[in-house]
Amino acid sequence: MANADEFINRDLSWLSFNERVLAQSEDTRVPLLERVKFLAIFSSNLDEFFMKRVGLLKRRLAGHGGAEKTTHEGITLSRLRHEIRERVVGLQTRQAACWLGVLKPALADAGIRVRRYDELGLTERGVIDQWFDTNVFPILTPLAVDPSHRFPFISNLSENFGLLVSTPGSTRRAFARVKIPGVVTRYVPLKTGEEDAHEFLALDDLIAHNLGRLFPGLNTRAITPFRITRSAALDEEDEDVDDLMEQVEDELRRRRFADAVRLEAPPNASDEVMQFVVTQLGLDEHDVYLREGPLEFADLFQIASLPRPDLRETPWRPVIPKALRNLAPVEDGRPRAEPAPGDADGPTESIFARIRAGDILLHHPYESFEHSVERFVSEAADDPDVVAIKQTIYRTTPDSPFVRSLIRAAENGKNVACLVELRARFDEQRNVTFARQLEHAGVHVAYGVLGLKTHCKCSLVVRREHGEEGAGIRVYAHIGTGNYHPKTAQLYTDLGLLTANPSLTGDVVKIFNTLTGHAADQRYEKMIVAPGRMRTAFEELIDREIENAREGKPARIIAKMNQLEDRGLTRKLYEASAAGVEVRLIVRGFCCLRPGVQGLSENIRARSIIGRFLEHSRIYHFANGQADPEQGLYLIGSADWMYRNLNARVEATVPVEDRLARRRLARVLDMMWRDRFNAWKIDADGSHTRLDPDPNAEPDTPESSGTFASLMADTVA
Repeated sequence: MANADEFINRDLSWLSFNERVLAQSEDTRVPLLERVKFLAIFSSNLDEFFMKRVGLLKRRLAGHGGAEKTTHEGITLSRLRHEIRERVVGLQTRQAACWLGVLKPALADAGIRVRRYDELGLTERGVIDQWFDTNVFPILTPLAVDPSHRFPFISNLSENFGLLVSTPGSTRRAFARVKIPGVVTRYVPLKTGEEDAHEFLALDDLIAHNLGRLFPGLNTRAITPFRITRSAALDEEDEDVDDLMEQVEDELRRRRFADAVRLEAPPNASDEVMQFVVTQLGLDEHDVYLREGPLEFADLFQIASLPRPDLRETPWRPVIPKALRNLAPVEDGRPRAEPAPGDADGPTESIFARIRAGDILLHHPYESFEHSVERFVSEAADDPDVVAIKQTIYRTTPDSPFVRSLIRAAENGKNVACLVELRARFDEQRNVTFARQLEHAGVHVAYGVLGLKTHCKCSLVVRREHGEEGAGIRVYAHIGTGNYHPKTAQLYTDLGLLTANPSLTGDVVKIFNTLTGHAADQRYEKMIVAPGRMRTAFEELIDREIENAREGKPARIIAKMNQLEDRGLTRKLYEASAAGVEVRLIVRGFCCLRPGVQGLSENIRARSIIGRFLEHSRIYHFANGQADPEQGLYLIGSADWMYRNLNARVEATVPVEDRLARRRLARVLDMMWRDRFNAWKIDADGSHTRLDPDPNAEPDTPESSGTFASLMADTVA
């Protein structure tokens, strides 16, 4: 069978995913400001796609015979470039139509208006021009291009004006560039007397009507706003690197000056300005995208964040996990022994006492990240009985409570180690800063394993304890599917496991020994760790389902992940389908597997869920001969089924063995599969079909109202 018959192209599948994001902004069931937010998310996603994927594609095209090279699916690179452009143009046309024809008028009806400069009265113009003189004009820097002035460097994702100016009476035109400053709010508020009214003027509109003042005595012949995107697809090979931090900092410097891959401008852009910019940046006509709407749709995040609760989702307040309620307040480094005021459940305890009582499954953002994961590390930092803390950091917030806790722990004399992944894409500079802060505080900082990114989400606490059997050391661990990032923990659905099970904590100890030391072949008791064992372990689990199906035993695979791309595991799933194994896939992003193809994958069905929260958790279920969905094997972890996760990253998945925790995971997967509010069916050709709510379903069920309401009820219960 040809690869084209087996696989969907990754980049085209990703564009289908982003189309589902765009569809959220077109969905009238979604609150108005949330729809505006999804417009901005769509653009932000597309920026990253051009920086990474189109940047890589252009680099391959530039190589010898690049245009005729083919992808794994048999598409020539030149054809793929054409298809990407065709799809992007269509999606951006929809985006502009949604903003200009639907959302912008709807916002105006709700009292939120984005006005044009030429709509303003004389008094309003006077006020806003005075504001411009004070807050914007001194920042603007006109840069001319002539024999004594070279074409200026234009930074990635910057918004600019290209102008043609001439002296009075002269036909000779000179090019000049003015950058729209990034330090000024993109939508300038206009004061109005209406209660709850929000009126704005786009900053680029304001600057455009005042540009002539930057070139006194000259005639402005053309003004064209434009925006460029630069490649971020740089080499990541580091096996021979002497200093990883130095290499990352050097890569950041090179990325700043990387080749341009896209030029965006409005449809009425000056041909002369555009041709000049295209030539100077080394682009061609395929790289130019003329579109309606704001120059930068991601600027709409400012509008989407307005304090209008009537136009957004009801705020979700995470509940404290049932197993962690009524914990003792921490005083002087120790949980208080007596009951807290208002507690009716008797003496309170430390978080470690609760974890000793049994594994605790966490489901964010429905359950509080602050009162579980953050508390786990913070309490450990202050607990005099804790002797060591270890943690991985892939992405976190600039004011990360985890960094503060690790620094405080080191200052308290504990042995603290932290693996900071310096190569987390677009967070490199932030992570370099964290690494230096931690090292300065005395934390043992490692940067990962050469040749691999560290993507696993693990924390370890070593505690000296006194029990009936005398004093001893006990180890606690947290293994998660998402980053130690308090902000995204409120926006992404993720899972985590707090455990004191020696079989699991012992495996986490080995993971950290590998990350901070040297270990060629670690053997793990229960966890599945990449790159050494994960691929073969998943293949063996699929093989077991195939064998069970052939023997007439219950056989099923349910897998929830962010993306599915690995060809080896995809072919294994095709084998499972041929053997009669029922395979359900819930893949939020791109899915390169073709589901529902007769003779190939007729027993495989695939869904994608795009909703209020970004579905980030990874859950893998194998029936293992058990008919009851609450039985069998459940795994959660950091890895998607992508080649990079299985072969080029340090990843960790952990079995969930607690009976009640398995029941919760079974219910989550069941609800998501039955969802008919946020779900899309992935078709064999890579397209998607939205599942409509079932009009015959009971109210507030996944079939009638969506996943969120059901998960909320599940969490509260």
